[in-house]
Amino acid sequence: MNNTKIVEKQYDLAIIGAGPGGYHSAIRASQYGAKVALIEKSKLGGTCLNRGCIPTKALLASAHFVEKLQEAEEFGVEVKGFRTNFEKVVDRKNRIVNELGMGIADLQKSWKNDVYIGHGKILGGNSEEGFKVMIQGDNNNEIIVAKRVIIATGSTPALIPNFNVDHERILTSNDILDPNFKTIPKRLLIIGAGVIGCEFADIFSTFGSKVTVLEYLPSPIASEEPIIIKQLQKKFNLMGIEIVTSQNVLSVENTGSGIKATTCSAAIPREELETAETSTFEADFCLISIGRTKVSENLGLEELGITTRRGAIEVDPGTLETSIHGIYAIGDVNGGIMLAHVASYEGDIAVPNALSSLGGFQIHSKRPNYRVIPSTIFTSPNIGSVGLKRKQAKELGIDVLVGQFPYSSLGKAKCMGDEGLLMILADKHTLQIVGASCIGEGASELIAEVTLAMQHGLTIEDIAHTVHSHPTLSEMVLEAAEAVVGRAIHKKGRPAAPKLRDLLMELVPFGIEKI
Repeated sequence: MNNTKIVEKQYDLAIIGAGPGGYHSAIRASQYGAKVALIEKSKLGGTCLNRGCIPTKALLASAHFVEKLQEAEEFGVEVKGFRTNFEKVVDRKNRIVNELGMGIADLQKSWKNDVYIGHGKILGGNSEEGFKVMIQGDNNNEIIVAKRVIIATGSTPALIPNFNVDHERILTSNDILDPNFKTIPKRLLIIGAGVIGCEFADIFSTFGSKVTVLEYLPSPIASEEPIIIKQLQKKFNLMGIEIVTSQNVLSVENTGSGIKATTCSAAIPREELETAETSTFEADFCLISIGRTKVSENLGLEELGITTRRGAIEVDPGTLETSIHGIYAIGDVNGGIMLAHVASYEGDIAVPNALSSLGGFQIHSKRPNYRVIPSTIFTSPNIGSVGLKRKQAKELGIDVLVGQFPYSSLGKAKCMGDEGLLMILADKHTLQIVGASCIGEGASELIAEVTLAMQHGLTIEDIAHTVHSHPTLSEMVLEAAEAVVGRAIHKKGRPAAPKLRDLLMELVPFGIEKI
């Protein structure tokens, strides 16, 4: 039976959860001079490092290396033969995860933060006397006191009872990224064609699996620009990945030697499902990737009176403080944008807000700004986007000019054998950049330049007047920006029609002179 002891130490800040939001916040708070307790129930780094972003990218790196070997002859390199040792691929992934985990531990130690391994639960208290936090470990329980608390417990794979997830053949992303999962399925069925589903489809198809993806919506990764989705589907078709859209998955069952999923059209009303015409899909394994749910249970929220909605902790949008003064929530658990870098960013907001309310810290409170948040999908080719899509701009009543530039017209991309495009949207009247979408090698990196430009309210003119090194992929940003106003050098054009000339005359900030 666990023993409970009270630790005499008191902390300025206790952080529950050591994912990209939590461990980042702990270091930031220490930099401000705070005494910090970081509580993690499993492994430092949370989902992102141990069961998400990092292990997935390690597998993708190996998969993309295989892809390059398959294309070697195009580059004049004859490869006599090779085979994939998936056990070694997984071992490499595990090694990277472990090394980064140890790195996070070393960082916490260097900033003199106390790390507790166990489940954190707020027992009570207030912002004046401090909050009691119990840490439930394997062998004993400890209670500490913190003046302020940040909850950063993240999310976990969403489950639906009908899918019968057994963690043997019907898997979640946690299962397929388990350090001991070293199997390449001959046939893999993936339910959900979002970011997670598409990345795993890319990985296992490259390693030799026959992959089928079922999606409820009419399109995979439906939040992206249609032209980007079309490009990805073209590549997936070449890889033999089958995406079946508008599918309502009614059930998934483990048959002993494989799995069987039963579906019907997503257009059929719920009351007619029992008599609906169905289809079946069979495979060796099934991966469920239908989204994520917030981890907010057993944290003491109800006892404290902290407001939640569908598992998400409600926070003040300007401070990230919960309904209880002195307790904050960041990252996936607060129901906002579920991206690792957003969790880290929110830590940079919550930490100064928490500490500034204490007094004694030379720090000012901050407010979040989600206007410019980049997102990435690490398929092959990569996808990166930021800001508005054309449909969103139209819904907001923003007149935009659109510039597209293809990889095939860029010298560096041509040498690398890459395909894709970069699209930039700019406000027609101010030429300020309002969004961008990219698919191709390095898309996730290229979008960073556009993100920086948007963050500082830059215009097409600002990018056009910035010298970009040649030959580099970064020239995609320059050319796409110039394409917005029909001035891209390496894109075929034609003399402007009268209406277009009138439009160009309005673009005074770009320095276009009347002919």
